[in-house]
Amino acid sequence: MLHPVVLSGGSGSRLWPLSRQNQPKQFLRLIGDHSLYQETVIRASRLPDAQPPVTVCSEDHRFMIGEQLQEVAIPSGGILLEPVARNTAPAIALAALHVASTDPDGALLVMPADHLIENESAFRTAVGSAVGLAEQGWLVTFGITPDYAETGYGYILRGESLSADGYRVERFVEKPDLTTAERYVAEGTYAWNSGMFLFKASAYLDELARYAPAVLAAARDAYAAANNDLDFIRVGKDAFATSPNDSIDYAVMEKTGRAAVVPVSCGWSDIGSWSSLWSVAERDGDDNRHEGDVISVDTKGSLVRASERRMIATIGVEDLVIIDTPDATLVARKDRVQDVKTVVDHLKAAGRQEHLFHRKVYRPWGSYDSIDMGERFQVKRIVVKPGAALSLQKHHKRAEHWIVVSGVAEVTCDERVFELHENESTYIPLGSVHRLRNRGTEPVELIEVQSGSYLGEDDIVRLEDVYGRS
Repeated sequence: MLHPVVLSGGSGSRLWPLSRQNQPKQFLRLIGDHSLYQETVIRASRLPDAQPPVTVCSEDHRFMIGEQLQEVAIPSGGILLEPVARNTAPAIALAALHVASTDPDGALLVMPADHLIENESAFRTAVGSAVGLAEQGWLVTFGITPDYAETGYGYILRGESLSADGYRVERFVEKPDLTTAERYVAEGTYAWNSGMFLFKASAYLDELARYAPAVLAAARDAYAAANNDLDFIRVGKDAFATSPNDSIDYAVMEKTGRAAVVPVSCGWSDIGSWSSLWSVAERDGDDNRHEGDVISVDTKGSLVRASERRMIATIGVEDLVIIDTPDATLVARKDRVQDVKTVVDHLKAAGRQEHLFHRKVYRPWGSYDSIDMGERFQVKRIVVKPGAALSLQKHHKRAEHWIVVSGVAEVTCDERVFELHENESTYIPLGSVHRLRNRGTEPVELIEVQSGSYLGEDDIVRLEDVYGRS
C-alpha cells in the first residue's frame, strides 16, 4: 500500500511577515482556498491505493495539523510530533517505523508540506512510475525538469535507464552558480532536486542501517518510547535528540547505490520566496498580483498583499513586493526578497517577537488578537470556538477584566462558576484560579483587558487542560 508522508517541520522564514514560526507558510492560504498543507494531503488522497497521510510536524503545530485535516475531511494516518528539530533523515525514519509497524511491505511517498504542484495528472503519472521502481527495491527521488537556470536548487544528474521513465542517479549536485546552472539546463540530463521521494519503508530503514546507523538507532529508541496524546503520537524526546541533524540526501541518497530518479514536469514550486509566489500566481495585464484592498496606478510587475484592516495604494513603481500584516509590513525589490531571512535574523538578535507570532494567535480553543498594548496593560480580542475551553489557570503578575461581546461564556473564578451574557463583564483578580468555556453552539467573542507588572504569555500556570498542555 502507498502511505503518503507529509513533512511539516519548516518555519517558512523567507515568506515573512506573513509566514512566522507560530504559523509557517504550509498553513497559509497563499493560492486558492486551501493551505499548502491541505493541498498536499488532498493531492495525496487522490492517488491510487493511497492510505490516510502520516504527518511529521513540530509539537507547536499539532493542533493546526489536526484542524486543517478536519477542514478538508481527510483522516489521519498518524501525526508524529518531533520533540526537537532534527532534519529530514530522522523525521522520515520515524514515519518509516510507524508505517512498518502495521504494513511491513508499505511504500512511503514523502512530500514536503509547503510545495505547490499545478499539474496533478503529471505528478500522478510520475508516482505510478516510481511505485514500480520502489517495488524493485529502489529509493526513488522526483527530479523536476528545469524551466530555467535556477541557482537556488540542488540538481540531480541522471544515469542509465532503469525503466521507461526512471533512471539511476549518477550524482547529486549542490546549488550551482549561474554559469553552471545554464550548462546543466542546456545538457538536458539534469533535474532540480524536489525533495520528494518514494520507497518502501523497509528499504529506507535498511539503507539507514548501512549508511546512517546513529539516525536509525535514535529513531528506533524514540519511536519505542512513543505514547498517544489525544490524536497525536509523542515520541521519546531524549532519544530523538541524540540523532544527527542530517538530511535524507546527506544521510542516504548521496551514498546508496539504490538511488533512482523519475523526471517530471508538473508545475512544481517550493514557494521559497515572494518572487516565486508572484511567478506562479495569476497576474493582471501589468503583471501585477494584487490581494486584498489594493489600488495601483502605473504599477508593473509587483506583488501587493494588503492586510484585512488596511488599504494599500501604489503609484509609479515596478518590480516590488509589498506584504502588509497588522503588525509588520515588508517592502522589497522583487530581486532582493531572498534577503528577507536577514530581517528575521535581525528580529531574533533584537529579542523581538514579530518573527514568532502574528498579532492574531491561533490556539486549539480559538484565537486571540492583541489589539492594544502599553505600559502595564494589554487589550485582547478573544474568540472561543463552540464546545471549547481554555485551561484552568492562574497568573502571578496580572489581573484581567472580561467583557462579553457575543455569545454566552461560562466563567470559573476560584469557587464560583457562572455565565456571562452579551454586554456583561467580570473581574479576575491576580492569583485567582480561572477558566473560560463555551458550552454553546456559536463562538464566544470577548474583550480582555490585562493589567499588571508583567503581561507575557509565560505567566500562565496551567492546572488542568483538555489539550494536554498543563
